[in-house]
Formats: sequence, C-alpha cells, structure tokens
Amino acid sequence: MTSSSPRGPSRREWFSELIGRTRFVVLIAVVAVLLVAFSLFLQGTLLALYTIYETWRDMLREGVDQGTGEVAVAFLEVVSTMLKAVVFYLIGVGLYSLFIRPLNLTSALGVESLSDLEQKVVSVVIVILGVTFLEHFIAWKDPQDTLYFAASLALAGGALVFFQRVHRGQGGDLQQPEAKLRARRELFEHDTEQRHIREQDVKRAEQATEGKAEGEVDAAGGAA
Repeated sequence: MTSSSPRGPSRREWFSELIGRTRFVVLIAVVAVLLVAFSLFLQGTLLALYTIYETWRDMLREGVDQGTGEVAVAFLEVVSTMLKAVVFYLIGVGLYSLFIRPLNLTSALGVESLSDLEQKVVSVVIVILGVTFLEHFIAWKDPQDTLYFAASLALAGGALVFFQRVHRGQGGDLQQPEAKLRARRELFEHDTEQRHIREQDVKRAEQATEGKAEGEVDAAGGAA
C-alpha cells in the first residue's frame, strides 16, 4: 500500500495567489498620497503661523479694526488647506486598510469599503466647497463674479450631494455601531492600530446581507 504524497498547489491556484499578491502595488499609491497629505499639513501649519504673525503685526501697527475681512479670508485659506490634506489622508489610510491590512482607524471612521471611502471623501469635498465660497463671499470684490461663483459651486455641490444620496447604504456590511465603538476603544484607549475581524462580526454581516436581500434590514445599514 503506497502512501499518497501531499498534492502541491496547481498552476491555477499558484496563478490566483500571484494575482492576489498584486494588491500590494497599492502601497505605491498609499505612500504617494500620504506624502501629499503630510506636505499639505505642513504647508497649512506654516501658512497658519505666518498668517498669525502677519495679522498680529498689522493689528499692533494699524489698530484692531484694520483688515478684518482680509484676516478672515487668510484664516479660511488655512482651513481649506487642512481640509485638502484630510482628503488625501483619508484616501491613503483607506486604501491601505482596504487592500493591505484592516485598521481600527478606518473602522472607527466608518470606512469599510470603497463606497464608504468615496462618501467620506465627497463629504469633505463638499465642506471644502463651502469654505471656498465663504472666502470669496467675505472678499466681495465683484458681486456679479460672486454670483457666478456661487452658482458654479452650488451646481458642483448639488451633484456631489445627489451622488451621496444615490449611493447611500451601499457601503460595507460591518456597519454595526458596536463595531465602530470597539474600534475606537482599541485605537484610542489601548493603542491598537490593527483591526481584528471577529467571527461573530462575520456572522452578523452575513445575517445583515440576508436581511437586506429579504427586505428585513434598512438599506442604510443596521437591523430593522
């Protein structure tokens, strides 16, 4: 009686594993996007320090009421730069968590899928549009240009809001509030960066998926 030797992986299995390993190419995009985010954060910090210095210098020289609108516009520019940095940061950590290894950070932010990441980024972009219009409105150099600018931003913002409403509820299956709270506790109280997917979370996600198919669960996530 001959003993059967363990069968090695077939060519199809080897090729499938090779294709799966190509996900690590996303690291190139992650590093590039995070470098852009860090650069914007640094630029925003330097811009904030310079703006604070300039405004206090002008205030001490010319008085409190001098250039109030210009000060507001300058600080709003700092806020706009920081929000742009947040967009790139969300994309970087989101891609890493989705393709490389899950993180408690993204789970705490509610990013469980590419659809969740898209909606988070769109939300920040809408805020950036609002801040940009506020800068233009405070400056108020030409009323007609301000009107055209507001119309264009309203059109772009409306399209983004419509996109959010259309894709609402099409995110990840692990949308239970307790999963987000657990991720936040592990991240902020226990300094645990990597997120572990528990078996009960998988079963709960399966039940949620079956409930959606049967119409027993709201499309926005969570049990009915």
